[in-house]
Amino acid sequence: MIYTKETFNKLFDNTLLKPFSTTEDLKKICEISAQYGFCTVAVNTGVVKVCADFLSGTGVKVDAAVGFPLGITTVASKVFEAKGAISDGAGEVDYVLNIGKLKEGNFEYIKYEMQKMVELCKENNIVSKVIFENCYLTDYEKKKACEISLEVLPDFIKTSTGFGPSSATVEDVVLMKTMVGDKIKVKAAGGIRDYDTCIKILEAGAQRIGCSNSVAIAEDFLKNNK
Repeated sequence: MIYTKETFNKLFDNTLLKPFSTTEDLKKICEISAQYGFCTVAVNTGVVKVCADFLSGTGVKVDAAVGFPLGITTVASKVFEAKGAISDGAGEVDYVLNIGKLKEGNFEYIKYEMQKMVELCKENNIVSKVIFENCYLTDYEKKKACEISLEVLPDFIKTSTGFGPSSATVEDVVLMKTMVGDKIKVKAAGGIRDYDTCIKILEAGAQRIGCSNSVAIAEDFLKNNK
């Protein structure tokens, strides 16, 4: 695919999920994200309102990380957290599915959880993304999560939180995209720190990148596409 500067930058959820982030840090990433025209600023739910205020009128949305990063909270708590984030101004929601339930084969739980989260997002015209956290999963479990996603139809399925022992891989993006085709988009996140890696991930089928190094990659895009 051929990108312009604008379409390339719109692939990025510019990410700040560190627990020690200050208001000044959030202000800075919002200003930079508006300057570069990234798609969203991805943050923890407790700071969504602050970022929504900083980004007001810029066209950049706030992406709220729900049940993050472990995914072990209840469905009710994830729904409650997502409702609060949407009320505070989130335009997208990334939630971590219950990894333990998936690994023990409780696929009905995973489907129910996904339905509740996706329904809430659709009711509020919010983009929904389901984080698999592939580093803990077998290929069989990844495929089952994809199959459930095809039943529920979130907007995106996502490789990783970036907080696990390993992050996005080309192989996982290929597996996920092969499973869902054009019915669901794939977001890759974690460990994407340079332009070359980013391009490989995009060529594998990712349609959104979660990244804390978005600015450097955007600058390298310009250097490589003069």
